[in-house]
Amino acid sequence: MRLPETRDLFARTLEFPVARETVLETVGDTELDAPTGNNETIGEVLDRCDTEEFVSADGLYGTLMTFVSDGFIGRKYYDDRGTNPTDPDEPGEVQF
Repeated sequence: MRLPETRDLFARTLEFPVARETVLETVGDTELDAPTGNNETIGEVLDRCDTEEFVSADGLYGTLMTFVSDGFIGRKYYDDRGTNPTDPDEPGEVQF
């Protein structure tokens, strides 16, 4: 399942407020598709946080977004406002 689709999954399958254990029992085994191929389950992501109760689907989704692994992040340290410091062939900053 793609990460953005989880908000709808939470709204459809859970009644809020919901305990962490209920989330894990109901949707914890749902696998999230990472762009890098390093997929993980909702349960694995929630194991990284201490929240015991979620008051809304949006709150649960926000927690999920906060605690996903680096495999869900695009180009790490990418900045489209300047040069890419990891590319030795990139020219220096240009100011107009």
